Amino acid sequence: MAYETIKVEIADRRATLTFNRPNVANAMDFQMMKELADCLEFLKDNPEVQILVIKGEGKIFSAGGDIKMMLTSGAPNDFGNIMDYISRMVLALYQLPMITIAQIHGAAAGLGFSLALGCDIIVAEDNSKLAMNFIGIGLIPDGGGHFFMKERVGTTKAKQLIWAGNVMDPQEALDLGLIDYKVEEGESESFVDQLVGKILSSPILAMLETKSILHTQKLSELTSILQLEADGQVRMRKTEDHLEGIKAFIEKRPQQFKGK
Repeated sequence: MAYETIKVEIADRRATLTFNRPNVANAMDFQMMKELADCLEFLKDNPEVQILVIKGEGKIFSAGGDIKMMLTSGAPNDFGNIMDYISRMVLALYQLPMITIAQIHGAAAGLGFSLALGCDIIVAEDNSKLAMNFIGIGLIPDGGGHFFMKERVGTTKAKQLIWAGNVMDPQEALDLGLIDYKVEEGESESFVDQLVGKILSSPILAMLETKSILHTQKLSELTSILQLEADGQVRMRKTEDHLEGIKAFIEKRPQQFKGK
């Protein structure tokens, strides 16, 4: 399959999916979201692949949703399409019959961080910045962010991290259990290659059976959360605080939220 905003390579039971909009920090626009959904659904039905590595082209993993797209997608149908693409790609990612690895360098923020958290294993370089920072523009996490944060740190801590929206360094994220490995700058490629080799030389069918058992019993919860996120995001998009958050981001100034 040919894509414009992502790259996919498949060889020796491994697929590598690369976000490929480096000129805009691999921010996800309409087309990229659709291509990610299409690609992950295609991989879901590809029995030859047993490991998927997700990474970003250029200096950043992904800055999340494209702010310019948010400004131009005011029509309800546009935003509905966005949330549909997000739900499709997250559900496909969660149900992949393969081990998924997020290879983070530079930064993973917003939707980019949600997708990373949706992977089985997360490797981050020590210069990375990690942020579930939707709160800064008056929004809530999407991409299953609520579900994946809760799975990793529990409900109470997930709420606190989402509300704070802080930018974390990899050591803090590692201590919290939000990532699994921290490696030196520039070392994630070789580390992930070694990890892939180790997994492929393991009884991977047994590993995948365990993943299927644990994920199958949680799938209905994830599906419900994705719908709640979509409904909640529609409401948040109509708030004054969201408009203020977007304006402050563009004008590079502190936000002045009013709880409206």
